[in-house]
Amino acid sequence: MNKLYSDADSALEGLLFDGMTMMAGGFGLCGIPENLIAAVHEAGVKDLSVVSNNCGVDGFGLGILLDAKQIKKMISSYVGENKEFERQYLDGELELEFNPQGTLAERIRAGGAGIPGFYTKTGVGTLIAEGKDHRDFDGETYIMETGLVADVSIIKAWKADTEGNLVYRKTARNFNPMMATAGKVTIAEVEEVVPAGELDPDHIHTPGIYIQRMIKGNFEKRIEQRTTRSREDV
Repeated sequence: MNKLYSDADSALEGLLFDGMTMMAGGFGLCGIPENLIAAVHEAGVKDLSVVSNNCGVDGFGLGILLDAKQIKKMISSYVGENKEFERQYLDGELELEFNPQGTLAERIRAGGAGIPGFYTKTGVGTLIAEGKDHRDFDGETYIMETGLVADVSIIKAWKADTEGNLVYRKTARNFNPMMATAGKVTIAEVEEVVPAGELDPDHIHTPGIYIQRMIKGNFEKRIEQRTTRSREDV
């Protein structure tokens, strides 16, 4: 089975539809599937429910889908870098399901593991807990959170072999590994593809069984918050 596609458009062919749920890997702008996001934008699919830690920045990453009004709902943890996100949410144009960051990661992991729900102490006594099942365990109160799955997961890895085994690099190993398991179809865009058997099995983060399609992408790797000092301060 050939998992490697020529470009993002062909890798997404036949998978996109209005109203679908999509997971998009990354943390800030680190480890985001730039090429696949751009292809989703070009496809014009709308009313998306997107599961992602954040929604990119204005004009880049998932922010381009937001600008084009293609996203109906975000299931996220942090959205503070996007003014258009704020505007759409406050104007009632965008639905938002906020999650504590660890809870979001665990909801995705649980979905990928086939676990429909779990209990956590995080959020007890806050707005997060409203309307959720409460249970006591060993004298402590927990709330139930549900697992998350997606019609399609789009993720970013550093290196892959032709069987779809993936290696992530440093901070880009964020939400990508668990999202790879939680998509009905998972597409990975990578920087390098090597022949099967070339990757050290002990270094593989995501086994190829979770990956249905791949592309080799070109990446801008934009810096989200550039912090520098003047030469006089060095």
